[in-house]
Amino acid sequence: MIYTVTLNPSIDYIVHLPAIELGEVNRIQQDFKLPGGKGINVSRILNELEVENTALGFLGGFTGKYIEDWLEAEKSKTHFTHVDEATRINVKIKSGMETEMNGPGPNIEPAVAEEFLKQFDALDPENDIVVLAGSKPTSLPDDYYQTIIRRLTDKGVPFLIDTTGEELKNALPYHPLLVKPNHHELAELFDTTFETDEDILPYGKKLLEAGAQYAIISMAAKGAILFTPEGVYHGTVPKGVLKNSVGSGDSMIAGFVGTYMKTHDPLEAFKVSIACGSATAFADDLAKREEIDALVKQVTISQL
Repeated sequence: MIYTVTLNPSIDYIVHLPAIELGEVNRIQQDFKLPGGKGINVSRILNELEVENTALGFLGGFTGKYIEDWLEAEKSKTHFTHVDEATRINVKIKSGMETEMNGPGPNIEPAVAEEFLKQFDALDPENDIVVLAGSKPTSLPDDYYQTIIRRLTDKGVPFLIDTTGEELKNALPYHPLLVKPNHHELAELFDTTFETDEDILPYGKKLLEAGAQYAIISMAAKGAILFTPEGVYHGTVPKGVLKNSVGSGDSMIAGFVGTYMKTHDPLEAFKVSIACGSATAFADDLAKREEIDALVKQVTISQL
């Protein structure tokens, strides 16, 4: 079983309008209200790939119920921990450039945070894997991700982590199955800049040297690079019209972990990962199975 962890879910309110006039009434042309949160996105793509999974995290209020009802309608398995305050709403404004306004998230009481951790004690290291993705509410301790990771590694349960900065750096010594920063996040992690794609290579290798088993560096239209102990590989991105960057990285995580759990082939997992991320980028919501299947054939992998 794959368990996805979303500590700070959201409703993503996506609005399209021709222009934004500050101080004026702006008329929305089109809008969508979607369940948001990186781990939730991973679960939804895993469902499309027909990979069994359960979504974990904190939900509260009418916004939390909206998310839970949506996932239940998609026949997603969930085991959320309920809190008193409402789950946040994130606003994504699409008007030429994309602007995001993200809420802070609900208050999580210490006793609730501790109770949440106990469910990891029942996991099976031979059959379960955990995906940790996204931000956490400010009310949780700074080291809450590390607390979860220690709980998992003490039992030998494998995990992936999709986060950035110090939380990513602190997770590397625990040997995550996969990390997936984009090229900007990788540069920020090592306090450097990249002038060419070749500049990325030594820093991707540093992620493996620091403990990651595999690393994917996404580079938008330039594709992605997979770092493995056996070699480094570049994957192309299929052609299409960019509609939605939200959830593309999460879809890549889902494509990799869902395929790797079945095949234990990192190159096949990388190929499906790129197809999932691209299919979501070309859709208004997350990708559907038929869209993913169509794009897999267009992805080419070459060793660098």
